[in-house]
Amino acid sequence: MTDDHRRGVVAATLAFVIWGLAPLYFKAVAAVPASQIVAHRVLWSVLFLALLLVLRRQWPAVRAAFADRRLLATLFVTAMLTGGNWLVFVWAVTHDRVLEGSLGYFINPLLSVLLGRLFLGERLRPWQRVAVAIAVAGVLWRVIAVGQVPFIALFLALTFGFYGLLRKRTPVDAISGLFVETVLVLPIALGWLLWQAHAGELFWGRDRAVEALLPLAGVLTATPLMLFAVGARRLPLATVGFLQYLAPSLNFLLAVFVFHETFDAPRLLGFVLIWIALAIYSVDLARAARPR
Repeated sequence: MTDDHRRGVVAATLAFVIWGLAPLYFKAVAAVPASQIVAHRVLWSVLFLALLLVLRRQWPAVRAAFADRRLLATLFVTAMLTGGNWLVFVWAVTHDRVLEGSLGYFINPLLSVLLGRLFLGERLRPWQRVAVAIAVAGVLWRVIAVGQVPFIALFLALTFGFYGLLRKRTPVDAISGLFVETVLVLPIALGWLLWQAHAGELFWGRDRAVEALLPLAGVLTATPLMLFAVGARRLPLATVGFLQYLAPSLNFLLAVFVFHETFDAPRLLGFVLIWIALAIYSVDLARAARPR
C-alpha cells in the first residue's frame, strides 16, 4: 500500500466514521426542534465553508458558479434535496428512529445503481440486477411484516440518491458546490429562525450547554465531506464502495446497542435481505474494478 493510498483510506474512513457517529451529536442537541437544528446547520456551514474557501483560495470557483444560471438552478435543487435529507435525518434521530435512518443509507447505494440505469442509461450487470431485486424484497418484507412503509428510510435513500445523480453532472468541486448550496438556502434558514424568534419558540437562552454545541453543526457538515473528497481522489471505486457501509453500520449499532430502539425478528430479516443485496453488489463492484 502506497502512502497516497494509505492517506486515502484514512481520510475516507474518518469521513464515514464521522457520518456514522453523527446521531450522538444530534441526540445531544435533541432539545432543539429539528427544523431549528437544520437552520443552524445551514448558518454555521456557510461560515465554516467560507473560512475554508479563503484558506484554500477557491473563491474563483464560487464566483463562476454564481455566474452560471443553469449551474445555479441545479445547485438550488440539490440544496433542497440535502435540506430535506438533513431535516428528516435529524428528526429521525431526535425521535428515536435512527434504525430506520440507517436502513435508508444501506439502501442508497443500490438505489443509486437503479437511478443510473433509469436516468443515465447505465447498464446493470446481472449480479447488480439480483442485488436490486433482493433489496426490493427486503423493503417489501419490511412493509408486510412490520405493517408500515419505511417512509423515513425511503425518503433518505431517494433524496440522497437524486442528490448524487445531479451532483455527478455538476461541474463544481465538493466544497465550492456545498458552499453555494448552503448560501442558496441561507435566506430560508435565517427567515425560519427569525420567525421562530418572533413566535417566541426559538430555542435560545434555555440551555447554554446545548446552544454551545450548535455551531459544531457546520464543522460536522463540511469536515467529513472534505475527507471524503480526499479519499475518493486516491482510492479505487470498489474501496470507497466498501468503506461507505461504515456510516449506516455505525448508525445501526448506535440504534440497537446505545439508543435501544425496537429491533425484533421481522425487522432483522428485512435488514438481512438488504445486507445480502449489499454483499452481492460489493463483490460484483470489486470484480468489475479489477484491471483486465
